[in-house]
Amino acid sequence: MGLQESFINSPDHHRVRTTGVRPAMTAKILSLLALALLMTTGTALAGGEVRLAVAANFHHAAERLAVRFTESTGHSTRISYGSTGKLYAQIRHGAPFDVFLAADRERPRLMEDNGSGVAGTRFTYALGKLVFWSADPEAFEDPEAFLRDGSFRRLAIANPRTAPYGLAARQTLQHLAIWESLENRLVMGESIAQTFQFVATGNAKAGFIALAQLRDGHRGGAHWEVPSKHHEPIAQQAILLDRGRGNDAAGAWLDFLASSEAQDIIRQYGYDIPQESE
Repeated sequence: MGLQESFINSPDHHRVRTTGVRPAMTAKILSLLALALLMTTGTALAGGEVRLAVAANFHHAAERLAVRFTESTGHSTRISYGSTGKLYAQIRHGAPFDVFLAADRERPRLMEDNGSGVAGTRFTYALGKLVFWSADPEAFEDPEAFLRDGSFRRLAIANPRTAPYGLAARQTLQHLAIWESLENRLVMGESIAQTFQFVATGNAKAGFIALAQLRDGHRGGAHWEVPSKHHEPIAQQAILLDRGRGNDAAGAWLDFLASSEAQDIIRQYGYDIPQESE
């Protein structure tokens, strides 16, 4: 009697040829294949997903953090970026996010107060730094003199009403007593990311952006790190949202964000880390 051949589809879709295999042996092979697949992909199968609303200035840092988070926990992330004010409005109108990474402390505090954020989960994950930047390396040597002289057509800032870095820019110009004289020459981005584009493309001679945006790719040009005394601290806070209650991936993300590994990455992108969480 000739040998009978049959084909079994393994879990990874490769075809396995068996020769003269009895039914009991076939079942054993299938069990072993399933066990091997479970051992190699068990973490991915067990992992959940966290949906993040992240302030635009933190884009590049968040992307790198998300990769390390998935590697270390098996959980995945889905991230949406925008100005803190607009993300806050979206969340208040029911946008399905689990965690909010704002560029200020005010919106997370409001969420804690109104119940859309979980009390006791709010903390400062980064301290932002404001930079005055021009893509032209010869645009200025003395930034304050450049601003006071006003020999430019357009100056870019993020909208102070929705973007904390825009608020810090306005406070800086007010500190220098030139806000009113420059107000009609300001072009306002909806977020700090759009503000960066205004300057990078030459639509504005210079503008106020986040230091993290220059750290990414080590971009050239002329820049001035604005002294912290010129504006209120840019304390960027995270909070677990009500929708994220009971989501293990959301809790794991917040734990990871506060870890020493995450803090090292955050520093590399031009932020300071607070000595104590608020």
